[in-house]
Amino acid sequence: MKNKTKKIIKKILGVFLILILILLFVRIFSSREIDDISPGIECKERYFKEADILWVIPEYQGIPISENKTWCEEILKTNKTLGLHGINHQYKEFSKNISEEEILKAIKIFEECFNQTPKIFKAPQLEITKENKRILEKNGLEVKGKFNQIIHRVYHCEDKNKISYGLIPNWMVDLF
Repeated sequence: MKNKTKKIIKKILGVFLILILILLFVRIFSSREIDDISPGIECKERYFKEADILWVIPEYQGIPISENKTWCEEILKTNKTLGLHGINHQYKEFSKNISEEEILKAIKIFEECFNQTPKIFKAPQLEITKENKRILEKNGLEVKGKFNQIIHRVYHCEDKNKISYGLIPNWMVDLF
């Protein structure tokens, strides 16, 4: 009986190891992303350059990105995929229901800045209610969540170099 148990445990560990290796392989070849793009947040150039997808906060600390036309033009020149990242990036702002008007306002600010409608959305801290997700999808946004975060290398502009709010510091993202 002990041999049979050991064989089962070895098989389970083998499958687990294979799954981890597959995940690491997927992360190596998937696009890189950077969260918290805003003119009001400093971002390390290295992570900004390496990212394929920029998650933009439309109104940070009460200032719409559309008010900074030079910044909007610079972001557009990067020719990267742009996604909407919350409204004003409050802690877990989408874990409580948001009105459709607020979401439409965020979309409008994004459009005024980049002259394009966002197609993808990711909630700050990845927390989102079913109602908020429904409203976003109704307005043509594909909602990205925790699975997206797992299979991509995701950096953060304001990297505090420590694990907080379930986020991994940028130096650890590079390890995986």
